[in-house]
Amino acid sequence: MSEDIRMALKPGMIVKVHQKIKDTNAKGEEKERIQLFEGTILAVKHGKEAGATVTVRKVSDGIGVEKIFPIHSPVVDKIELVRQMKVTQARPYYLREHKKKLKEVRGEKGATKITKVENPVLKQEKEMVEEPVEETKE
Repeated sequence: MSEDIRMALKPGMIVKVHQKIKDTNAKGEEKERIQLFEGTILAVKHGKEAGATVTVRKVSDGIGVEKIFPIHSPVVDKIELVRQMKVTQARPYYLREHKKKLKEVRGEKGATKITKVENPVLKQEKEMVEEPVEETKE
């Protein structure tokens, strides 16, 4: 769960965005730390361009908070996928008003398990080759 998924972001994903923050203390020293922002993706804009952005929303203490992160910025350390939820629109802004629970996507539909099937003709040929040769006693 620690891989960076910048190129595969989709609306409805619940992600953790690791953002670099520079803090200054009373003495004026700068320290850099990483702050997490976990929320649902509402929009992914401008695809894979240099200026691509992603809008992430979370509810903190009953108040909705949205942040727009530039995907390719050095400020964004990495983006982790937590869960994938099913949404019905490309930009599900309806999540701002409705406290509706989304359903989690379990697996890909239509994906079937491939099983190995033996060819009966090849099986017969293999048995014919493997027959023991009878030795004659003299």
